[in-house]
Amino acid sequence: MRVKGQFLLQVDLQFFAGEKTEKATPQKRKEARKKGQVAKSMEVSSSLLLLSFFLFLLYYGKSFGTSILVLFREIFSTYLLVDLTEASTHKLFMDLTVITMKMVLPILLFLFVVGFLANYVQVGFLFTTENLKFNLNKLNPIEGAKRILSIRSIIDLIKNVLKITLIGWISYFLLKKEFAAFLHFSQLSITQILDELFSVLIKVGVSTSAMYVVIGAADFVYQKYDNEKKMKMSLQEIKDEHKKSEGDPLIKGKIKEMQREMSLNRMMADVPKADVVITNPTHYAIAVTYDADSAKAPVVIAKGVDFRAQKIKEIAKENGVILTENKPLARALYANVEIGQEIPEELFKAVAEILAYVYRLKGKY
Repeated sequence: MRVKGQFLLQVDLQFFAGEKTEKATPQKRKEARKKGQVAKSMEVSSSLLLLSFFLFLLYYGKSFGTSILVLFREIFSTYLLVDLTEASTHKLFMDLTVITMKMVLPILLFLFVVGFLANYVQVGFLFTTENLKFNLNKLNPIEGAKRILSIRSIIDLIKNVLKITLIGWISYFLLKKEFAAFLHFSQLSITQILDELFSVLIKVGVSTSAMYVVIGAADFVYQKYDNEKKMKMSLQEIKDEHKKSEGDPLIKGKIKEMQREMSLNRMMADVPKADVVITNPTHYAIAVTYDADSAKAPVVIAKGVDFRAQKIKEIAKENGVILTENKPLARALYANVEIGQEIPEELFKAVAEILAYVYRLKGKY
């Protein structure tokens, strides 16, 4: 029973480790952004463009209408009387192009700025070619059927139906209020009829576009929620990402172990250069050397405790290095002096006495 219970617990832990319940890490968000996977609503851009177009017409429409009338007047009065030659045709084409650009260019520039700002507000500055890459999965009919029958497709369908219904209802309501005015068009001049139709067009366009903006804002909130849901990670994914960014702990441990081993080998190779090895005598061993020409004080070139101390003493004996016992000095050197460092001033006298003794034994002065 205990084994069975442990097995079930392990299965549950694996299940929860694989379940995507955690918020996306900054690294995951960065990689997703590079691939173009960001929260973005096409409805926001479309609705703002439509609303901006009608608002632009509200202020620029009179001038735009005047320009169109001037263009038609020139076409039917002046250009029809021009003899068509190669030079006159070229001039006619250039004149019509300039007039058309003067009318259309302000609208295009205004809509370009609005479209750029609408996308920039949603995702910031982002340029990626990931979505342009060829993907065979997009040609897979099974994957296509999954996308068609997915929850996202159903939500898009509901959103489009709601959009058409609301915009259609607002348009019908506004046009119904203007129906009485339409019946009196027969009593108005052409200019008055055009002004009235333009006014109705702007009123319906601004109202429906404003409703479209509200729908776009709601869709952006949903897209943000849906993107956060897709970006969620499991505990195992977070661990794998951590291993990838920080390095596998096993590999890092192996590298540190190899570095320690290399350092130990270098240290052991320096033991034969020592003038003396100061011991505990059983637990500590510190190899010391002194070169009066290059150093101000003796230097510790190797040290160790227990097994490493025994190894240092073995190498010292094999190479004729003198071993001397001094328990308090050995402990102090091991605790306070690192390999390659000079002996501190407070320990210099004790070490100097040992070196003097060693030099006398070796016949050095």
